[in-house]
Amino acid sequence: MIDKLEMFIALARERHFGRAAEACGVTQPTLSAAIKQLEEQLGVLLVWRGSRFGGLTPEGARVLERARVIVADTRALREEMRTAKRGLSGDLRLAAVPTALAAITALTGPLTLRHPNLRITVFSRNSAAIVQMLDDLQVDAGITYLENEPLGRVATVPLYAEHYNLVMRADHPLAGREAVPWAEAASEPLCLLTPDMQNRRIVDRHLAEAGAVARARLESNSLLALIAHVQASGWVTILPLRSAQPFLGTGSLVAVPLTEPVAEHVVGLIAPHREPMTPVLDALMEAARKAAFQ
Repeated sequence: MIDKLEMFIALARERHFGRAAEACGVTQPTLSAAIKQLEEQLGVLLVWRGSRFGGLTPEGARVLERARVIVADTRALREEMRTAKRGLSGDLRLAAVPTALAAITALTGPLTLRHPNLRITVFSRNSAAIVQMLDDLQVDAGITYLENEPLGRVATVPLYAEHYNLVMRADHPLAGREAVPWAEAASEPLCLLTPDMQNRRIVDRHLAEAGAVARARLESNSLLALIAHVQASGWVTILPLRSAQPFLGTGSLVAVPLTEPVAEHVVGLIAPHREPMTPVLDALMEAARKAAFQ
């Protein structure tokens, strides 16, 4: 039954029988048969079928909510038993907004040092995708913005506040300034994150507050792509200082604080609001509380 529920969750997520089967590591006929057996066991139609996946029935949507709880509880029980037998081990899956990737080591470093049998996978995703991945049981926790957009029912630990800087080459005319107003930054050739990223929406909002509009020369969902164009083309980008710091060590780039307004936004850890938490999530939350605002 648990395997069938996991396949059903995958089908609801992928909205395609072939992709769901691939995600579960089974053939499409195997997945289709499992969904059919689940329907027979529950006595309801879960999926509208035609030549392709047609969506969930109303009963299927209700079953999906319960399936997520049952599968999550089963995974938690397995993890508790494994921890009781071997200590903290297994896989921890994290998703983080791109601007938080550089800061994630404050959690993963101490956690793996204390629990060497723990394996960690980190995904780079936008904030909306992180919430959806939590709902779909694709990740155990996320690192995202806490204040600006709905997160749903999650447990949170604030980690740090983003402070925004104009990042440019050291030979740029603005590089020697102590601060740059947002309105002046808007007149520079900008490289910015894509609009699906919450950081970009934050940047656009603060530019609007300064009476300016962001007209990006280049957009990307990769910080590395932004930095590469800043270095090669002499353009500028707007990044939180923590995100820019790994690129500032050589002295070829500088970060100048943005003012008028001076803005900050809190980034933190989010995890499913479930009691009790799994041992791995408990350890992660404890590491987050220790790392907060350091």
